[in-house]
Amino acid sequence: MNIQGQSAIVTGGGSGLGEAVARELASLGARVTVIDVNTANAERVAGDIGGLACTADIADITDSASLVAALDAAAAAHGTARIVMNIAGIGTAKRVVGKDGQPAPLGGGERGVMLMTASVAACDGQVDQETKRPRDQETKRPRDQEAYSASKGGIVSMTLPLARDLAQHGIRVCTVAAGPFETPRMLKLPEAVQRSLAASIPFPSRLGRPEEFAHLATHIVTHGHRNGEVIRLDGALRMSPRCAGHAGARCGMMGAWTLPPPRWLQPSRHRRWPRA
Repeated sequence: MNIQGQSAIVTGGGSGLGEAVARELASLGARVTVIDVNTANAERVAGDIGGLACTADIADITDSASLVAALDAAAAAHGTARIVMNIAGIGTAKRVVGKDGQPAPLGGGERGVMLMTASVAACDGQVDQETKRPRDQETKRPRDQEAYSASKGGIVSMTLPLARDLAQHGIRVCTVAAGPFETPRMLKLPEAVQRSLAASIPFPSRLGRPEEFAHLATHIVTHGHRNGEVIRLDGALRMSPRCAGHAGARCGMMGAWTLPPPRWLQPSRHRRWPRA
């Protein structure tokens, strides 16, 4: 698809990866609608790129009526959207079932391209989120990754069915499973954690840059044969299951150290292994 002159919608376009994608699309000639719950950020980005900002009561992607209003506003300003970049998200992590036994609460010819954003957490099965198991501000319990991984896994698993279902309408669907990136939320972590995350990435050993995510996003739009794919963008990172702040090997996406091996697996000059 030729991006020039196309109508594009970017959710979460007010900051981080979404902002970079919105700016990249605009630089390539797209008419961009920025959807973001942060009114100031959305208006700032839209003003810079000559786009439309959908904010406040028509920017909540978790509310269907709000989102329909935003899509209607985008269509009125720019025409039918041919490019949709679903990048808005939150960083909340909760256990599937808490210690009290209660489940985590849940809320209620080529014509276009949909790009969805997941995480390498959907693939690598990490249990603990951050180094030394920081505690959730509300529950005061350690944060865990099961619910977060499951939500991203849902996006990954529906990529191919969506691509096949929308093929009859000439719409391609791809998902980017991103590793650690320099987003506003990531940059709020302690500097030591950021350095540890960067060191855990084989190459290049640094956090991803939003403009690199944007380049891949626009490449997917312009590459007419990319469809039904989940593309990892993580510098060959593979996350370890636990990051609990103990001594051991460096771990993956959201922490600094893995647990040491159990004592019976640790080497000893005096230990004799039983014969088979």
